[in-house]
Amino acid sequence: MHQLILTFSCNDTSGIVHAVTGAIVGCGGNITELQQFTSLDTGRFFMRVEVDTPVHPDDFCQVIEQVSDLFGAAWQVSAANRKARALVLVSKAAGPLNDLLFHLRAGDLPIEIPLILSNHDNLRSLAEFYGIEFGSQAVLPENKHEFENRIRQCVADLDIDLVVLARYMQILSPELCDDLAGRVINIHHSFLPGFKGANPYRQAHIRGVKLIGATAHFVTSDLDEGPIIEQNVHRVDHSYTVSELSSVGQRLESETLTAAVRLFAQKRIFLDGIRTVIFK
Repeated sequence: MHQLILTFSCNDTSGIVHAVTGAIVGCGGNITELQQFTSLDTGRFFMRVEVDTPVHPDDFCQVIEQVSDLFGAAWQVSAANRKARALVLVSKAAGPLNDLLFHLRAGDLPIEIPLILSNHDNLRSLAEFYGIEFGSQAVLPENKHEFENRIRQCVADLDIDLVVLARYMQILSPELCDDLAGRVINIHHSFLPGFKGANPYRQAHIRGVKLIGATAHFVTSDLDEGPIIEQNVHRVDHSYTVSELSSVGQRLESETLTAAVRLFAQKRIFLDGIRTVIFK
């Protein structure tokens, strides 16, 4: 038996579920998980199906393609056990990278990380501890395009599915954002109110915030405005020091980024305009 994941999206209309599930049954498939959603805002239909089937994946794809033609659907079939290949970009902060690598080694994060790239050399020892290749070079305005071209080349040469910004403290160019649209995930702190610039946790302390949090989102050319994938918050009060706020916030950032990467790897994220549909 082949264990497959089918993702399917199109304009909503009648008969989609019947057609897709009928095609699966027609080729001897057994549906082990099915989730669907219709967006009333955009009129789009989204479906994620896990299937056990005796037919070869190529033959299964031919069947699904015939159904997709009926609805003008975007679809993808993946082996359920295939691990997403991720290129991770970092700077100096170790927390998000360490969390990713810890869960990768623990076996509960279905990804492969063939390479970590950085604009600093600080985290080389952490990458080496986990046995992952690490490359670094200073990124300045005059050579930023060279580093971004290196990213593009790595994505192509290493068959990368996802680029993860694990506290990579450089803004990607609009051109690179467009080239990798829907394939780059970033993490940042998320406060009410939103504190920009340096020392956000000190600003939060001064304002006496009661909630701090973190947001993982797809990267677009609009800074920190991409479709949101995952968010977490933690209640705090006046007794928290700046150091304690920072510690809680950094933990949330790490956990939230890892959760978002896991959702991507499991094919549970659909883009619906400027927001996401997430099947958990």
